[in-house]
Amino acid sequence: MKKVYLMTPGPTPVPDDVRLAEAKPIIHHRTTEFAEIYVRISEDLKVVFKTHNVVLTFLSSGTGAMEGAVSNMLSPGDRALCIMGGKFGERWEEICKAYGIQVVSLNVEWGDYVKPEEVKRMLDQYPDIKAVFTTLCETSTGTLFPIKEYGDIVRNKPNTLLVVDAISGLGACDMRTDEWGVDICVSGSQKGLMLPPGLAFVSVSDKAWRFTETSRCPKYYFNFTKQRIALEKKSPTAYTPGVSLIVALDKSLARIKEEGIDNVLERHARLANATREAVKTLGLSLLSKKPANAVTAINVPSNIDGGALKRTLDKKYGVSVAGGQADLKGKIIRIAHLGYMGEFDIITAISALELSLKDLGYKVELGKGVAKAMGILK
Repeated sequence: MKKVYLMTPGPTPVPDDVRLAEAKPIIHHRTTEFAEIYVRISEDLKVVFKTHNVVLTFLSSGTGAMEGAVSNMLSPGDRALCIMGGKFGERWEEICKAYGIQVVSLNVEWGDYVKPEEVKRMLDQYPDIKAVFTTLCETSTGTLFPIKEYGDIVRNKPNTLLVVDAISGLGACDMRTDEWGVDICVSGSQKGLMLPPGLAFVSVSDKAWRFTETSRCPKYYFNFTKQRIALEKKSPTAYTPGVSLIVALDKSLARIKEEGIDNVLERHARLANATREAVKTLGLSLLSKKPANAVTAINVPSNIDGGALKRTLDKKYGVSVAGGQADLKGKIIRIAHLGYMGEFDIITAISALELSLKDLGYKVELGKGVAKAMGILK
């Protein structure tokens, strides 16, 4: 028997009490009991998003809320700026094009991030841009994007929204939705919120609600206005929700509130720093020029097969990590420090990385990376 350590950037480990909450007998979603839970999680989500805006919940992956952010705010023929630099930045472009939006793309090499001055330049060049779509943590590269600086540029443009994919970043990287002028912030359940996949969340600013009044894109299930009306009436959802997932979310949010959201963020920062420094001590380099605290992307040495490294970690040592996507396939591995993780998860992951590298012929002093991580985490 081999114990498996889930160190991927989604799904992430689920605490025992959260799993047990999901296993409770199911209740009907049109009861007072469920309505009270739903209203409570809708308020508690605001703590994680750092917002006073309404937060809507949908039964879907985070991509569903991303699609809703496009279809509820824009109309076919509108122009939008899509900030890319990874797989999930590209997803914004793909969704926009599916709805007939004219896309202006700002792309950079994977591992880099778009500088704020480039965003300003594009908005000056195309003053009719109605939305700027970007990502907090680009999961495919482990890169943090400067949302605050983007917000400083967009907040004074009354006809332009700032829309952020915070699916892997929320709860790991600071996301000050209101303070930074973020109009739409999207997330999902299977990352920092410590749940299985299946729920999507979206916070909507007053400015963004005005855009819904003129949007002509087709929408049915991902209709923000219908969902908001239902929540206000404490129905509490327009359509059948994921009852068991929401009961479990109530428990995970209680854990976050008990720890304190800023303490949660500090824990992620410590785990991320320990991971990055341990990796560098082993002579490895990071892909990202601005690493995020959710996941660390590590360049695989040129004399090592990246696929073999991932398989050795997964199969021999039971540490499940993520590989690279698209052109980075076989070139990087990604170790998450996201959600329900602590010091010994990092120590275990670095130990397995050292052993795996040694197995594949990479010269490594066993225990060197672990010692570095322990020195930071003590």
